Amino acid sequence: MPISPDDLRAALEARLAAETGRAVAVFTVAPLGGGACQDNFRVELDLADGRGRRPMVLRSDARRSLAGSIDRRAEFAVIGAAVSAGVRTPAASFLMGGVVRPGAWAYLLEWADGVAIGRRVLRDADLAEARSKLPTEVAEELARIHAITPATHPAILPHPPLDPLASARAAVSALREARPALEIALRWLAENPPESREVTLVHGDYRTGNFLVTPAGLSAVLDWEFARWGAPAEDLAWLEMRTWRFNSNKLPVGGFGAVDPFHTAYEAAAGRKISRRDVHWYEVLGNVRWAAGCVQQGERYLSGGEHDLELIAIPRRAVEMEFEALRLIEKGPR
Repeated sequence: MPISPDDLRAALEARLAAETGRAVAVFTVAPLGGGACQDNFRVELDLADGRGRRPMVLRSDARRSLAGSIDRRAEFAVIGAAVSAGVRTPAASFLMGGVVRPGAWAYLLEWADGVAIGRRVLRDADLAEARSKLPTEVAEELARIHAITPATHPAILPHPPLDPLASARAAVSALREARPALEIALRWLAENPPESREVTLVHGDYRTGNFLVTPAGLSAVLDWEFARWGAPAEDLAWLEMRTWRFNSNKLPVGGFGAVDPFHTAYEAAAGRKISRRDVHWYEVLGNVRWAAGCVQQGERYLSGGEHDLELIAIPRRAVEMEFEALRLIEKGPR
């Protein structure tokens, strides 16, 4: 059974007091839902550090995660590197083991204001001016992320770069049923490999829904659990996938921007050119990965490992990604 909010509040209070050597007060702990892959809680606390009572986020390993997700210990290190690189992302502190349950890593995140729900980011009237700036802002943040490399930060991730096609093939092979459309897409991916072999830090889930947006613009980049060493084009392609446009399909970049200005802003900030052919390849790959991920979200619930009902609504969307992968193959690069 999941730990109760009262028990978690007491456990967190005791651990933080031991960590700081101060009389820490935790007032409330409330789960944050929304189909997240990890366990997130909004916490009201006073760390006795002179800042008074304030909200933070407690982020912990889920009982069962999606394939490719790193644990919170590795995520903690990635966030530290991102903060040091100037990325607008909430700072993490107090890495702890066994607070939410035995064997699970957790940490606290600074609270950041803003809207993350995709349909609101793309439609709320008070965010109209922010949307006009988002293509440039998210491009510049992505350039900062991609400035982190195995040479500059060799110890932040527990494994070397993985073959993205092999990882996608393994995810599809792990499904309980045959998916012919995904097999066709995997064959095309194998026959049309990308050109670039550059490796940087990849956020892995850089898209509308993982950005906090205020009327002033981008507030924060969230959710680093799929961070890995990979190709920069992978993050650009993920943001351009149809599924993250939330029906705003006339603006392919996250539902809020056009491709050319986004790529131009990224190339200017990052100092590198991006191959449209490579972005297209990774967009096909992304649809394959997320089709498998949609099915896996349902399996997390059906296995008994997770209890969020939203997880059993997600698998039906796998066919959308299958159709999109085949459509992209037929259409070719933008």
